[in-house]
Amino acid sequence: MRENLHRFFRAARGVGVHVSPAESIDAMRAVAQVGISDRAVLRDALLLTLAKSQDEKLALGDCFDLFFSQPEPRQDQPETPDDGASQDADQSPSSSSASEPGEGQSPEDLGPLAQMLLSQDRNAIAAAIASASGTASLSDIRYSTQRGIFSSRILDAMGLQRLRDDLDELTATNPALAERLRTALDGLREAVRDTVSQGLALYAREEAENLRNEILRNAPLARIERRQIAEMRALIRQIARRLRERYSKPRKRQRRGHLDVRRTLRRNAAWGGVPFLTAWKRKHRDRPKIVALCDVSGSVAQVSDFFLLLIHSLHEVVDDVRSFAFSSHLIEVSDILEAKAPEEAMAEIMSKVGFGSSDYGSSLVDFEKDFMSALTPRTTVIVLGDARSNNLDPRADILRRISERSKRLVWLNPEGRLAWGFGDSEMPRYATFCTVVRQCATAQQLERAVSDIVATYQ
Repeated sequence: MRENLHRFFRAARGVGVHVSPAESIDAMRAVAQVGISDRAVLRDALLLTLAKSQDEKLALGDCFDLFFSQPEPRQDQPETPDDGASQDADQSPSSSSASEPGEGQSPEDLGPLAQMLLSQDRNAIAAAIASASGTASLSDIRYSTQRGIFSSRILDAMGLQRLRDDLDELTATNPALAERLRTALDGLREAVRDTVSQGLALYAREEAENLRNEILRNAPLARIERRQIAEMRALIRQIARRLRERYSKPRKRQRRGHLDVRRTLRRNAAWGGVPFLTAWKRKHRDRPKIVALCDVSGSVAQVSDFFLLLIHSLHEVVDDVRSFAFSSHLIEVSDILEAKAPEEAMAEIMSKVGFGSSDYGSSLVDFEKDFMSALTPRTTVIVLGDARSNNLDPRADILRRISERSKRLVWLNPEGRLAWGFGDSEMPRYATFCTVVRQCATAQQLERAVSDIVATYQ
């Protein structure tokens, strides 16, 4: 049962339920208390110890039902030609089975698998399939193309080779019994295929999700299909959570500082130097600030949507974040992003300023007029946009003043580098005043860029 629980934890992770080592230990202790005889009690115990939300509870319940449902082997009842024959069979069921192998081979001479199939003991067959599945490492299945391989492994572990030898001998000595055994073998193959399909549904989900996420991470954000937007937003949230986990702990350790031995000894002189009171060396760190300027014009609106979602998910890492959106004019959107759900916030931002024709010069004028005081020598300014200003005045002089007032100016461009400077692109002129210029066309590039920015504050 311990091995089954470990496989269940693995299947639970595949359906999106986070199962930590500590939670798996708690679940195993709960199972030890309630036992495994009552399936409903076992299900409740696992859901109570592992599920942290209603969504996880539903996913875990479906996973439990699938994991502990055992496919049963098919049983084909022999046809009875007439009533008299059936009555004879009912009167002496054991005599017929004893007489059939008597022609050349007794049941004791057959292998264990053959005897099990002829006995038609469903519980024994199901237990044998489960044991062989563990021997064949069915939990390692990842792709649908592996069904045949794992089916063969399970049948081999159950003793298929010996069964084939028995069939060859019975075909020569007792054709009727050989036909019964061959029919039972067909049912066993079907049950094994169902078991492998069940394992594929349980254990391949995580691999399939990882593969899907990897494809999404490298897909151009500007060309994401409508049906993939929800998946991309979920992926961006995963990226934000990963960045928070990566950078929050170092910041906490740095705030705590190191033990100041001299001050600790002086402070505890009255107690003979016993350190009842401790003193810490605290390294002063400036509170970091980020100002994000996002182009939400028609050509890059979708990329900015994901970028704003990511940058505001990092509030636990960066203490002060202010976000602005612009097309032909610029507005602050920090309050909208903080107060509303992501989907509602993005819809409101786009309704106010999105999908217009980009005018970088006019937008920079708006920022200099109303928000220039937000910049300090501790501020990192991030601009996300394609730098295409429709042949209008780019006002690069304002960007120069922004760069001079801030600590760093980072430009993330969703276009490929080969397009910079062609047509109405002002990227080469703007790049002159930027500390860092990065291509940022995919979720992976976006994660790396934001990770590098946040890492400078650690």
